[in-house]
Amino acid sequence: MGGKQPIWPNSALEDHIRPAANRAGITKRIDWRTLRHTFGTLLKANGEDVATMQALMRRKRQRHHEHVRSGCDPAKRKAQRGIVRQIREVAPDATGQI
Repeated sequence: MGGKQPIWPNSALEDHIRPAANRAGITKRIDWRTLRHTFGTLLKANGEDVATMQALMRRKRQRHHEHVRSGCDPAKRKAQRGIVRQIREVAPDATGQI
């Protein structure tokens, strides 16, 4: 729709995430639960503290102003940068799309 409508979660999964997994040679069926567990595992492997992991893994929907404020947490940004760094190591020629 030319950016006029949001990307629906299932569309993102089918159109972007599963094809990227296939290109990476992952044969297991990928779903949102798989991604959530992988994210948690990577945070733990990177040695992130429990409070940061809990904050990043939180399921509770936040109001917009809370979300913006929480995005400024240096520990969360550091943890997220670590995950991005790992993804780039696996796919160094990635153009920003996984």
